[in-house]
Amino acid sequence: MAAEAAKLKEILALAAKIQASDIHLKTFSAPVFRINGQLVKVEEFGPLKPEHIDTIVEEALNDDQRAQFKESNEVDLAYSLAGVGRFRVNVFRQRGSIGLVFRIIPFSVKPLDELLLPNILKKVALQRRGLVLVTGTTGSGKSTTLAAMIEHINANRTCHIVTIEDPIEFLIRDKKSIVNQREVGLDTRSFSRALRSALRQDPDVIMVGEMRDLETIEIALTAAETGHLVLSTLHTLDAAETVNRVVGAFPTHQQSQIRQQLAAVLTAAVSQRLLKNKDGRGRVPAVEVLLNTAIVKEIVLDLSRLKELPSIIERGHTNYGMQSFDQSIYQLFRDGHITQKEALDNATSPDDLVLRMKGVAISGDGDWSAFDDKGNQFGQKVEKNASVDSKTIDDEFELG
Repeated sequence: MAAEAAKLKEILALAAKIQASDIHLKTFSAPVFRINGQLVKVEEFGPLKPEHIDTIVEEALNDDQRAQFKESNEVDLAYSLAGVGRFRVNVFRQRGSIGLVFRIIPFSVKPLDELLLPNILKKVALQRRGLVLVTGTTGSGKSTTLAAMIEHINANRTCHIVTIEDPIEFLIRDKKSIVNQREVGLDTRSFSRALRSALRQDPDVIMVGEMRDLETIEIALTAAETGHLVLSTLHTLDAAETVNRVVGAFPTHQQSQIRQQLAAVLTAAVSQRLLKNKDGRGRVPAVEVLLNTAIVKEIVLDLSRLKELPSIIERGHTNYGMQSFDQSIYQLFRDGHITQKEALDNATSPDDLVLRMKGVAISGDGDWSAFDDKGNQFGQKVEKNASVDSKTIDDEFELG
């Protein structure tokens, strides 16, 4: 048993050393690492036998987690290994045997700037109330972005932050704020139960790791409506799908009311994709940012107009700080973070982006002036060493 436990430590230590993001373990297969988005089999450890996997499960799970796994055949948990790191783990059964996937969680939360996230997210994070949704596919960096936003609040506001996670990933220590982190399955039974309870804990900011069901969405909307800042995630691809998903979670007879509620409380929908870095040694986020301006409120109230959102996002960069995926990708390309091929492979409209790269403006195009002229972080074109009137920017984006 000690030998198998030592093998787990060796596997995880190597993964952390070479900056893999995920580790896949299953019987009769060598460990597989995800490195820069690609799966790589690590043959040096050889195929894992059933007894190896059984011992690893015994090592990683506590008694409650073993009982949950026995009952449901799957369980999520956090796992720490001294001198190596912290991991988010999913244990599951497949073809009658056990599989595990470990995701590496960095020890510290990187600031928004270091993550190459848009500066407007700093302003979004410091809103006093409303709903902020960070969306994207699995593995797109949603949890990292949420943690960075929570840490920004923690460093700049004196408030009470409650997080509800499954499991807790980033450990956030008190700075200016008081931070209480609750883990589903360990500190609470469910997201919805913890969220309802959080409203009685004098919170200013509530972070819900994932809005998994209708009840959680409903309570989150109410929490935002009653004066709290609520941050959460959804597995949606862009802003339009995010609005549709929230409204569509409710029965038809409630959807008109939910559209009104969402139009009133939505602060921002932030969608992201991870692209391969130019040097091949990491990934960078392409980020779409939708802010709830007056015209966006109108569209949320009339979902037949959702197709207008992409052009509104592109046109809203200078005045509000919004940006489309293609604008973000173009900026990453211009700044030398990604190759042209990576940019075009991930663009929403690759043909239009090719023309943009050649300096050709497109009829009816959105607001690309800041990206072409390397404007400031809010998209305003400024001369070198010129100052920007921050009050004007504050006036442009206020929570409705």
